[in-house]
Amino acid sequence: MLVIGENINASNRSVAEAIARRDREFLANLAVTVTAAGADFVDVNAGTGQGSPERETATMEWLVETVQEATDRPLAIDSEVPSVIEAALHKYYGDKLLINSVTAEREKLAAVGPLAAERRAWLVALAMGTNGIPNNVEERLVACELIMTHLARLGLEAEQIFFDPLVLPISVDSRQGIVTLRAIEQIKLRYPGARTVMGLSNISYGLPNRKLVNRGFLLMAAYAGLDAVILDPLDAKMMSFIRVANMLTGEDLLCKKYIRDHRKGILVD
Repeated sequence: MLVIGENINASNRSVAEAIARRDREFLANLAVTVTAAGADFVDVNAGTGQGSPERETATMEWLVETVQEATDRPLAIDSEVPSVIEAALHKYYGDKLLINSVTAEREKLAAVGPLAAERRAWLVALAMGTNGIPNNVEERLVACELIMTHLARLGLEAEQIFFDPLVLPISVDSRQGIVTLRAIEQIKLRYPGARTVMGLSNISYGLPNRKLVNRGFLLMAAYAGLDAVILDPLDAKMMSFIRVANMLTGEDLLCKKYIRDHRKGILVD
């Protein structure tokens, strides 16, 4: 399972403050730490929901330059604004790339799809359209079909697409855990060449002992067919659960990686 480190995100107060004061050292050190913890991709998001798109664009350009100088890991360029993504791509020189994200909204597909096609990037596709996140599996699959059809016309291969089935907090609707798991299963059945990804922590929003809920849901999602996860790799116990999930789902042949990590002492019970 691929791990996308969520740490360098302006929604995090300490990161937002570091970005505001253009603290390269703080952000570079964070990128190095996230990489050392096992992230396969380092997500970068400069959006705060405040200020102009022009300001967010300039900030994202600076952030991409700063982070890619500090780590050899590929970046996940993360923004809701297509123009911000496009500007960030001009600053990114890595060959491997994940764009986060696009939806089934026609305007976003038209803006972001060609960027992914041109760069041969992997692309996170949210299973939603203009009416927000559907509360059922069927409508999420309709969004996935619209996305797949459009991106295929642009020349994207199925393996470039990471469908995000979307996670709504179970504290608001206790059915949503099952909805997400069934969406993962159905996406994998309909599009066997595509992959799945999700932001894990949304499932536990509003609950106590959130990490406990997140870890349990991770194992269930791995069984359903989850291929990648957006989380905090500095959570050593969570990273141990990912290694267990890889082993239990057959990705770790003969349990070799699990045993090796045990001998290294990096598994946390």
